[in-house]
Amino acid sequence: MTTIATMRALDETRGAVRVEDLYDTDIGDLWQACTTPERLARWIARVDGDLRVGSTIEVVFTSTWTGLVRVEVCDAPHHLLLTTQPGTDEEGQIEAWLTDEGAQTRLVIEERGLPMKGLPFHASGWRAHLEDLGRSLEVGGTVHPEGWSSDAGAPGWERRWEELTPAYQPMEIG
Repeated sequence: MTTIATMRALDETRGAVRVEDLYDTDIGDLWQACTTPERLARWIARVDGDLRVGSTIEVVFTSTWTGLVRVEVCDAPHHLLLTTQPGTDEEGQIEAWLTDEGAQTRLVIEERGLPMKGLPFHASGWRAHLEDLGRSLEVGGTVHPEGWSSDAGAPGWERRWEELTPAYQPMEIG
């Protein structure tokens, strides 16, 4: 696993973070890890609601981010598009693409609409999330047995995020 994270400006105030990695699993398994509540809870978030187009779900990420997410596109097993905080000033999007590469699957995630000042923090956060996904696939279970909430992040995720963030702060935003 070699997670790559990049940042880019969308306008003067908002930007995007893009992360990608290649996983030693087939596209169907990776799709399930990214779209079923039981599998999502192993590495990134607790999800309350039905992941189907048009539905709004509530999520609590291992990073403590908590909010509503509307499912815009759910084209199994290749494309997922979510709107975060729909209808608010903080509305954004998270989009995921999965692609077969032989016996492996590439996952690309882009989050758009983020405040420019926060891009390095989000880049390191998404990198930590994708690393957690890889570990979850390897162990076939949760990588955060100690749990998390909207008030306290998963300790393992927080440690890794703190390690990664200084590397992203001086990076140029494309």
